[in-house]
Amino acid sequence: MKLGAIFLDNRCVVPRVWNAGNAWERGRGLLGRPPLTEGEGLLISPCRMVHTVGMGYNLDLAFLDRGGKVRKLVSGLRPTRIAGSLPAYATLELAPGTLAQTGLKKGDQLTWRETSL
Repeated sequence: MKLGAIFLDNRCVVPRVWNAGNAWERGRGLLGRPPLTEGEGLLISPCRMVHTVGMGYNLDLAFLDRGGKVRKLVSGLRPTRIAGSLPAYATLELAPGTLAQTGLKKGDQLTWRETSL
């Protein structure tokens, strides 16, 4: 997976975001991985729907369209749940509390930028 960051305008709002770039990475997502911590995320595209079956922790979610515009937000999705957005193209999975901490809102324009390790 490639490592990058999520920006709102020119402000970095999530500094460590992995981009699931192939079918295997998208299919696995966060399953079997430790919980995301503050400032971490996983960007999955294409992805209109996610589940937390088999996970032992909550997630915040931002569903983005092809241009990176936030179409839907979900705070604290609990284990064994499903969430999705038909107009979305990508899903940004975040540590619980990130949406409130960053102040992200529906309509925000986000960009992912690759960073070097």
